[in-house]
Amino acid sequence: MALENIFHLSEKQTSVKTEVIAGSTTFMTMAYIIFVQPAVLSQAGMDFDAVMMATCISAALASIMMGLLANYPIALASGMGQNFFFTFTVVLAAGIPWETALGIVLFSGIIFLILNLFKLRQALLDVIPDSLKYSVAAGIGFLIAFIGLSQAGIIMRDNGPLAGIAFSGNLNPESVLSSLKIYEYAGGAVRLGDLSHPAALLSLFGFVLILILMVRKVKGAILWGILATFILALLTGQIKWQGIADLPPSIAPTFFKADLLSVFRWELIPIVIVFFFTDFFDTIGTLVGVGARAGLVKEGKLPRASQALWADATGTVAGALLGTSTVTSYIESAAGVEEGGRTGLTAVTTGILFIAAIFFAPLVRMIGGGVAAAEGSALLLYPITAPALIVVGCLMVQSAAKIKWSDVTEATPAFLIMVGMPLTFSISDGLAFGFISYSILKIFSGRAREASWLVYLLGAIFTAKFIFL
Repeated sequence: MALENIFHLSEKQTSVKTEVIAGSTTFMTMAYIIFVQPAVLSQAGMDFDAVMMATCISAALASIMMGLLANYPIALASGMGQNFFFTFTVVLAAGIPWETALGIVLFSGIIFLILNLFKLRQALLDVIPDSLKYSVAAGIGFLIAFIGLSQAGIIMRDNGPLAGIAFSGNLNPESVLSSLKIYEYAGGAVRLGDLSHPAALLSLFGFVLILILMVRKVKGAILWGILATFILALLTGQIKWQGIADLPPSIAPTFFKADLLSVFRWELIPIVIVFFFTDFFDTIGTLVGVGARAGLVKEGKLPRASQALWADATGTVAGALLGTSTVTSYIESAAGVEEGGRTGLTAVTTGILFIAAIFFAPLVRMIGGGVAAAEGSALLLYPITAPALIVVGCLMVQSAAKIKWSDVTEATPAFLIMVGMPLTFSISDGLAFGFISYSILKIFSGRAREASWLVYLLGAIFTAKFIFL
């Protein structure tokens, strides 16, 4: 059987059916990017439909490459966070043309390809201590759960401390920005949302249903939970029927518009570094975290990590050429892993569905496009897929049990990673907390030789990043 020869399904104790269900689940949990990405990048002046095409094609290419080259159940697409930095910081705030911004993304992707030739990124993956590997998986679990709870409307931002701004009587932009700085360090950053909100109720339904299906050991519990929640959303009018298929739009407005030559200017170096660092460490964190949960880590290392990093770097280069921001490995891949995905067939399935989404955009929009948080609001909630993220987050935290909690030099960095990721809303910042504290504690405990010199170099780089960027 061809699929058996390519993906070694029996060796991984999985089947075509399981892998397809896992890939479909991963796709549904990350399908929101198909519409969020163009919504964000269009504010930078880019064509909405062309960005949607670029997002789908680059995600499909990178995910299929990941599946075929590395045989990992990890899907890729344009990264959240990098897209906001691209639009609001680089283009709108700094006044850099979006073509140049795409050139910066292309340049960072080329740097990744060069680093892969020297296997530097793989070397960093290999030297990460086991306790940090397990804490990364748990930290990503907390981050995924936090994203799910906020997308469900179960947790929301606490704007109580900001009420004084509205009653100050002076709402001009300068006054508001000045007042906001007063409350930057106010406690109570989030609070319990309105559980009577239709989106929250729909999310709770999906969450409970998935858990019931899981305890009843129903195969594909997460996927069936998403589909059942989708049907209920239709029946209750939270989403409107938009059809199934449509003709794909043109990609011409963004295709090969990246301006690489305009990147080579001194003043753009900090922006290039930020793009580089964010993708570099987000990718490492995701590969380690999801890989550990999928049982891919062998003797403390990720086999075929080099091939996985080639897929990631190629995705970024292709995405920039097509017309979208940095393509990176997705933490939502953990949803497919929890459905039993263990091979690259999961990632290939997700990639194929991204291609199909070009032709079935109305259907995908209903599932992953979100619902308005309030009538007329531009803020969206995602009650159909949020329950899956909460469940997956819960399952990923199990890896924390393997951490040496009796050893302060291992436990403290692990803890800082686990809380740092959700609280900073960043995989790379959480990693920074862990590597910096790990380096300091090992040195001052007289156990510096327990870690590779690359770990200390990484700690120094993260420290420099916080100081200078």
